Amino acid sequence: MDGRQQRLSAESVTLAYEQRVIARDLSVEIPDNSFTVIVGPNACGKSTLLRALSRMLKPSQGRVLLDGQSIQTMPAKKVAKTLGLLPQTSVAPDGITVADLVARGRYPHQGLLRQWSPEDERVTRESMEATGVAELAERYVDELSGGQRQRVWIAMALAQQTPLLLLDEPTTYLDIQHQIDVLDLCAELHETQGRTLVAVLHDLNHAARYATHLIAVRDGEVVAEGPPAEVVTAELVERVFGLRCQVIEDPETGTPLVVPAGRKARVPRPAASPEPALGG
Repeated sequence: MDGRQQRLSAESVTLAYEQRVIARDLSVEIPDNSFTVIVGPNACGKSTLLRALSRMLKPSQGRVLLDGQSIQTMPAKKVAKTLGLLPQTSVAPDGITVADLVARGRYPHQGLLRQWSPEDERVTRESMEATGVAELAERYVDELSGGQRQRVWIAMALAQQTPLLLLDEPTTYLDIQHQIDVLDLCAELHETQGRTLVAVLHDLNHAARYATHLIAVRDGEVVAEGPPAEVVTAELVERVFGLRCQVIEDPETGTPLVVPAGRKARVPRPAASPEPALGG
């Protein structure tokens, strides 16, 4: 880091659920204007870290800072204007339409003197269009498939229009085409709008392709962080995930591409026996 105060960071936090400690004395800084992706094996603490960064989980020790202030002491509405969150699991109210759910992303911008406006209408519509759910606007959310619901929740997070956007496994339930669509959208938000994004992803190759900054976590500790080209090595993948692999260059993007080792070592084909001589 360059010594500047980053907008979002965690200082020596201990994260726990009741008596079960997930991470101890953990510190991270999210680079401003980055697309940061947190990766690691199941139950390593990556989603717990994201919950702490988003104020959903209060550290038992240490603190999370947003613009230099402890996020736990800030008014909820002020946090909501700065930081948006797509949690891992979301439950919509019964009987709510897609348009109404996405419109709830505009709540932080409402107030006693500012009610629903043409600007809110425009942002809601554009958020639905960007995530491909505009044609579902009048449908009830509980009628949709898992993949459709996920895109609706992403649209609501976009409608919040925060400079910081945190996404916990945003590609869950999506087929491969929609996974790429969502990650392309995230990259566009980062590149064209200057938003800082923090995402937890399971797919290491997606993380390596889209992230500008990668944080690798294992057992509640940051094992490595930095640009994917520097971080993603065969040694790191085996250390973090316990997976033997090769790391090659992605032919499409030039980013690291993890190729897992085969279940069995390749057996060399035996040399062919010489043909018997013809005649006699």
